[in-house]
Amino acid sequence: MTTVALKAKDYKSGVKPIWCPGCGHFAVFAAITRALAYLELPKERVAMISGIGCSSRLPAYVDSYGFHGLHGRALPLATGLKVARPELNVLVAGGDGDGFSIGGNHFLHACRRNIDLTYIVMDNRVYGMTKGQASPTTAPDWAKSKMTPHGTGVRRFQPAAIALSAGATFIARGYSGDPKGLTHMLVEAITHPGFSFLHVLSPCITFRPDQRSWKTGVHAFAEGPFEEPVEAAREIHADDGLGLGVLYAEKLPVWPPHIKPSGSLAEVEREFLT
Repeated sequence: MTTVALKAKDYKSGVKPIWCPGCGHFAVFAAITRALAYLELPKERVAMISGIGCSSRLPAYVDSYGFHGLHGRALPLATGLKVARPELNVLVAGGDGDGFSIGGNHFLHACRRNIDLTYIVMDNRVYGMTKGQASPTTAPDWAKSKMTPHGTGVRRFQPAAIALSAGATFIARGYSGDPKGLTHMLVEAITHPGFSFLHVLSPCITFRPDQRSWKTGVHAFAEGPFEEPVEAAREIHADDGLGLGVLYAEKLPVWPPHIKPSGSLAEVEREFLT
């Protein structure tokens, strides 16, 4: 077991990130290591789980337990791990494609189960790893992709609204250009008992150079955090998608409930055999 205080650099593995220069994910990675150091979490008590995509490379870069899973399947993996090993601090990393497209169904049910996980989604509103296709959070009129030269024509996914309606008990939005604020949000998310959803605006300047404007466009939510879903919903739908801060936090029973076994393992086995 780790007995000495660790610094942020101690949570970095020897694998160097290979994201594009200027990618917002570098700052998210830094905020994660700073949050772990602030909380003084031993490496052997942390697990980083991911799916597929640029952001899902994170388990290789964090010096902790980790699992790089299938596309969209990070949350089921993390759920099984947390239920089997409840003493672990389980962090899940993904992007807008991995989390809201192929993994959208798992996102809904992870929210409503309220298992004690921290889900960090780095949203750049594009599929960066596969060269710039529109993602679920891409605006309907964005027409810079060869696959959608006239835009998608489809309303974009609203992550915070979906998380709220599905039952997440902690919802926040951060920005990679504000690593200090992002670190504070991560600390709150990790220490929150239940499913924590941290939506991070993380620009992909390679395929979305227009996202440089986020630096001057982001702003604090007008109000919050809220404890009532109805009030949080009003703020979400009034926001322009660039509001930052903890929006919603409510303490509800965490699943699975802590139920003491009714008998010994031998008694349980006998019950199955009869």
